[in-house]
Amino acid sequence: MKFLTSLLYDARDLFVSLKLTVVLILFSIILILVATLDQVNLGIWVVQAKYFNTFIVFWHVGDVSLAVFPGGYTLGGLLLVNLVAAHVYRFQFTWKKVGIWLAHIGLIVLLIGQLLTALWQDEFQMRLDQGETKNYSESYRNIELAITDTTDPKFDEVVSIPEAPLARKQAVQHPKLPFRVETREYYPNAALREKTEGAASPPGNLAAGATQGIGLSIIATPLPKTYKQDDRNLPTALIELISPEGSLGSWVVSAHPGLRPQRLEHGGRTFTVGMRYTRAYKPFTLTLLKFNHDRYAGTEIPKNFSSRIKLTTPDGSDDREVLIYMNNPLRYTGLTFYQASYDPNNPNVTVLQVVRNPSWLIPYIACTLMTLGLLVQFGIHLVGFIRKRRTNLPAHATSA
Repeated sequence: MKFLTSLLYDARDLFVSLKLTVVLILFSIILILVATLDQVNLGIWVVQAKYFNTFIVFWHVGDVSLAVFPGGYTLGGLLLVNLVAAHVYRFQFTWKKVGIWLAHIGLIVLLIGQLLTALWQDEFQMRLDQGETKNYSESYRNIELAITDTTDPKFDEVVSIPEAPLARKQAVQHPKLPFRVETREYYPNAALREKTEGAASPPGNLAAGATQGIGLSIIATPLPKTYKQDDRNLPTALIELISPEGSLGSWVVSAHPGLRPQRLEHGGRTFTVGMRYTRAYKPFTLTLLKFNHDRYAGTEIPKNFSSRIKLTTPDGSDDREVLIYMNNPLRYTGLTFYQASYDPNNPNVTVLQVVRNPSWLIPYIACTLMTLGLLVQFGIHLVGFIRKRRTNLPAHATSA
């Protein structure tokens, strides 16, 4: 019992220690430095996942993964525990310290807000041509296999399979599909080109196993994964569709933008099969009325981007025009639409960044609390200094 009590006191002393605070801040600086240097090789998205949105940082040495450093979740969580524990056990609440309490509460809220942002925030993009209407946005990096039942002319029924089971070559049987999907081969990134008649199939050609669709006329060869922020990987897979009656053939599917969904008929129903970037559908539509790309006179330097959008809901409750430009996003139904980019090859195409972040207000609240706390603490000390100065002033005789 004494040993357990002693252990609990030691743990308390550790978590309230200022030395722990200094060590965690030092580790955080090292983590940020290494992540910044590694961003040249991996790109910003992979760096965030590898160093910050994780508990442990792993480095690959050959085929072995070694845990080498605490990740962002671990350091942030320990800093949060350290700060809360220090307040509970070391700081007493007095009116003279109310500013410090407000500032530290703001810091705690900021740490919690960053964690919630990392867990909840989703980022997509919406590419619109002038006059085009869409009710969905697309992921930057994640892909899905979309199998669409187009039998009914009034609506399409879509079954989407995420990338993870495809990459693991895991068989998928969805209750709405009359066949099973099995991945025979999967490339995280691949190049596609037309097959030359009579030419031998090169080594590593994924399409060599295709028996149906576009795979019969193309060559799909693996490429190294790219980590550049402005580049995209083009995942490609060879899948086989198997019904209770037997195989329906092997198909090549790819996220390559030039590859259209492939048609399949089975059991009196018509399907299309294709790989695409993951979609997030909205309960409203956006139509691009006009895209303006202003440049500084005599140069190609961008001056301003703006998109005039028409927002429409199916029930007609909302039907209005909105102008989206830099630092003036559209906020609607928990989503924020930013003017992000454009297509340099088509002056009528806009690219909107679509962000869903339920915790977006938390950083503003945290910064307000910290600012208020610092102002209050400064004001308390200023008032105390003025009173002390007045008290210490020598008395001056007054003349008659």
